Amino acid sequence: MITTALRMLLGDKTKLLGLIFGVAFSTLLICQQVSIFFGLLGRASSVVNDVREANVWVMDPSVKTIDAPFPLRDTELGRVRGVEGVAWAVPFFKSTVQVRTRGGNLETAIILGIDDATLVGVPDTFIMGSIEDLAQPDAIAVNPAGFRLLFPGSELDLGRTIEINDRRAKIVAIVDASPAFAANLSIFTRYSLATQYTNNGRNQLSFVIAKSADGEDPEAVAAAIAQQTGLKSVTSDQFRIESIMYILANTGIPVSFGTVVILGAIIGVAIVGLTFNQFIMENLKQYAALKAIGVKNTRLLAMTVAQATFVGVIGYGLGLGAAAAFFSNTSRKVDALRGFYLLPEVAIGVAIAAVVIVFLSTLLSMRRVLVVDPATVFRG
Repeated sequence: MITTALRMLLGDKTKLLGLIFGVAFSTLLICQQVSIFFGLLGRASSVVNDVREANVWVMDPSVKTIDAPFPLRDTELGRVRGVEGVAWAVPFFKSTVQVRTRGGNLETAIILGIDDATLVGVPDTFIMGSIEDLAQPDAIAVNPAGFRLLFPGSELDLGRTIEINDRRAKIVAIVDASPAFAANLSIFTRYSLATQYTNNGRNQLSFVIAKSADGEDPEAVAAAIAQQTGLKSVTSDQFRIESIMYILANTGIPVSFGTVVILGAIIGVAIVGLTFNQFIMENLKQYAALKAIGVKNTRLLAMTVAQATFVGVIGYGLGLGAAAAFFSNTSRKVDALRGFYLLPEVAIGVAIAAVVIVFLSTLLSMRRVLVVDPATVFRG
């Protein structure tokens, strides 16, 4: 009977292609949008991810996200260093600046100031140059996407100069930084230079990043810093989650992407449901003939489920393949989409959604088969 069901389905190629297209389109749309959504959330904590040496972040109590720091007094650094259980603590600066090239290109950038002495806070991977080069006068490091943004069509190289708030800066290194949420251009430089490039006011210290001593629990050290200084102190993992939750609670990103995903599911149900319902109606006499020769409803239901499974597997495979190809190509060629990829968890979740879409559409259409009168086959 399963063979008969598949022959019925394959006999109407137009309906078959419509069913497969509906499942494939929904799979592609949901996979793409959900993966981009999680990719954006990951960018909200990209700076925290790149500072791998530290496991404790100290900041003003009002700060809720890495992208909105409030400056501290410079004396707070010494207070943090004096807390028992802190192995080391260094200043960390974060702000936004306007960057201009000699060619006249103007871009907004994230500037990150790292400790002059230790240079803690720079990503580990250098594409060109080295961390020691940041000790040079007016030295900065930029990410590859930012370099291409400043110098369109140029190959990555070193030695070019730019203006940051009317001050000269020299690119001495290209660093593989995680894509940021607020801007595509990230600049790394020494703390002393970063504060000169921005001129934010009397207080310049954005964060204090610290490392707990060997054998000390980072959460316990963070709690001790908060208690003794009155500042907000959290572990890197906690700050990463807080930055992501801030984006979820204060932007329209969840609603925007959620709406697209829901529409994708609705479109899938509509296309598959209507097409499958039309297929059932056109083959209603065949189902009636099967009932007339004694085939029970459970067997007819099994036949329909086999048809739905056939359509679902092919449609899901095509949609998943298209989504994977999209991320594979764009993440390498489009800087704005760098770091976005198809998550395995998303693929599994969409597979479950595809099963729900296909079988919901099938059950809605199957009710006509279950109530069809076998005598229909003998009518003209």
